[in-house]
Amino acid sequence: MLEIDPPVMKRRLTATLLLVLAAALLAPVAAQAVPRAFFGIAPQTALTDTDVQYMRAGRIGSVRWPVSWSAVQPTPDGGYDWSGFDAVVKTAARRRLRVLPFLYATPGWLARKPTTLPVGSARQRRAWAAFLRAAVQRYGPHGEFWREHWAGSGDFVPRVPLREWQVWNEANFFYFAKPASPTRYARLLKISHRAIKRAEPGAKVILSGLFGDPTAKPPNAMSAADFLARLYKVRGIKAAFDGVALHPYAEDAKALKQLTEGLRRVILANRDAGVRLYVTEMGWGSQNDPKVVSFERGIRGQVRELRRAYRYLIANRGRLNLKGVYWFTWKDILGACNFCDSTGLFRRGDRFKPKPAWHAFVRISGGRPRP
Repeated sequence: MLEIDPPVMKRRLTATLLLVLAAALLAPVAAQAVPRAFFGIAPQTALTDTDVQYMRAGRIGSVRWPVSWSAVQPTPDGGYDWSGFDAVVKTAARRRLRVLPFLYATPGWLARKPTTLPVGSARQRRAWAAFLRAAVQRYGPHGEFWREHWAGSGDFVPRVPLREWQVWNEANFFYFAKPASPTRYARLLKISHRAIKRAEPGAKVILSGLFGDPTAKPPNAMSAADFLARLYKVRGIKAAFDGVALHPYAEDAKALKQLTEGLRRVILANRDAGVRLYVTEMGWGSQNDPKVVSFERGIRGQVRELRRAYRYLIANRGRLNLKGVYWFTWKDILGACNFCDSTGLFRRGDRFKPKPAWHAFVRISGGRPRP
């Protein structure tokens, strides 16, 4: 048997330990214990079983989905048509993906424009509260959707109940809310909180995702930090939400960090350190056209900013109380917005043609590029 001198053995063990530590430091960020639910996606195309197979392989745990009130209840007397959202929840649940809905868009029988927050009349307020209650009663932990698809039925769906509800989208930006008014949004939030909690006391109410720094000025828009600071001034508002959400669209990850830290400073200044933080949309485009859209950075730039953004967000998730980050978007799509054609992790079309950004993402999430 070969005998090894003790000092030599010690040096070898030390060298081995250093190699192990170096490997750990160079490993993907996701090798740290980041829960699957942290990694979310905000698709712009119909959700198919193949989509969710790829998402599951990529270690994505949650899908953010729009629920348009005007589509679910197009007439005042026709009841609610949940068929479209049923299909999304069913497809996601079969692969045990969670769904984060954001509810928005006032129907035409209540307001001239869908961007009008439904707080201006008793009729609007009652109808909005009833819509929220119906949504929670259908998809919450005790929801009728799960009873319809229980184990004894012919169409079984695993129970993945919706537990978080996002009230509106980008309430500080005229594309979704006009005027951008913290006081009007506060009224909507209080109505929403009451309706949701009465239907499911354990549910979490999340603020509208706030657009980080829009170029438009009041009353069309205001920065996320300014909007949140004004919202906090409304008496009793802290009791009306469990989470703050940000859409830090920015030129680069450095600017994303500045927007995130700015919002966190507002939270701390209002002594609300325990509130949850979510990034419910972020992304960079693969087109090299920054003069048209500042966050379209080209193929390499998309990968670079994705890596830098996730590195910062994951490293600081405990300090920020950050619960989830949703990349916008899954696949490129034409016509939806001026950057939706390039922010996807996959190219547009039915076939799955990954961009380099998808491979970068799965290295971070700890997933696989294919099912």
